[in-house]
Amino acid sequence: MSSHHIVREKQEPALYIHRLGNFDEEYLGQLLEWSPSLLVNSSEYDKIISLGLKVDIVVNPLPSYSFQENTKLIDTGSSDMDSVLEYLISEGYPAVNLIDATADLHSLENYISRINIVVFTETHKAYAIKSGFKVWKPAGMQFSIVTADEFSYTNLLPLEEGGFEVAHDGFVSFTFNYPYLFISEAL
Repeated sequence: MSSHHIVREKQEPALYIHRLGNFDEEYLGQLLEWSPSLLVNSSEYDKIISLGLKVDIVVNPLPSYSFQENTKLIDTGSSDMDSVLEYLISEGYPAVNLIDATADLHSLENYISRINIVVFTETHKAYAIKSGFKVWKPAGMQFSIVTADEFSYTNLLPLEEGGFEVAHDGFVSFTFNYPYLFISEAL
């Protein structure tokens, strides 16, 4: 018996590789599993091609380059993340996974209400959550919370060095009185 999955265009989050660095190829494979639209910063193009990947869109292409057939080239006029997020929003993408050297969600705060953003670095996954967020996690998993405001939580133990650890296998929940809470978890 086989199972067939129909994936509609833009149903899965787009994947934008801004800076790949030493990002784990197994995690990269997981992000590419459902064949998302793959956008690549031109500075990362050669490395991505060397991995045997099909690139859908190259951001800020260099004129002297030769690109894969059917690759769309977009020149945002800037190498910052803002222009890429504006492009994805204008094209109707509801979500994006970003691979970058750092996960500075505060710099992306203006986009969080318009597109779901998850930032991956070599070691962490960071994202914004709304109050009432609830997710199942295994005991021992650790979260870093990036906020100065108060919030309440369930099934977490505060750690001495900051952050939190899941106390027991099960649901973790967060409640707070502001638009978003930024959390990060180790990969």
